[in-house]
Amino acid sequence: MSINDPLGDMLTRIRNAQMRKRQTVATPGSKLRARVLEVLKSEGYIRDYSSTEFGNGRSEFQIELKYYDGQPVIRSIQRVSKPGRRVYASVGAMPRVADGLGITILSTPQGVMADHEARERNVGGEVLCTVF
Repeated sequence: MSINDPLGDMLTRIRNAQMRKRQTVATPGSKLRARVLEVLKSEGYIRDYSSTEFGNGRSEFQIELKYYDGQPVIRSIQRVSKPGRRVYASVGAMPRVADGLGITILSTPQGVMADHEARERNVGGEVLCTVF
């Protein structure tokens, strides 16, 4: 089965798993997904993730979700830039999520990073998703 928006699919799997209070969720692997998961891990939104390699180039990520007092740490995770409508932001026009309490994940020429890191490096890029 072909997926048109692999990143959007991963975010939806995370949202659905958290609604069902799952501890882990599986998603097909890709480089972009790995980079976004690395940002989520470094910002403290997920516990960890691991990769399982299958034959013929296929891989899968097992994402360990994080909860605090029985509630998911990720309150909201939404895709901004979609395959049909790409959204780009410069350093000055970068969106702030919940007055800086959340993060925006960007794909920049220097790699995938959170908005505060992109501001420090003075780079803009494609706005992938927002997390709060």
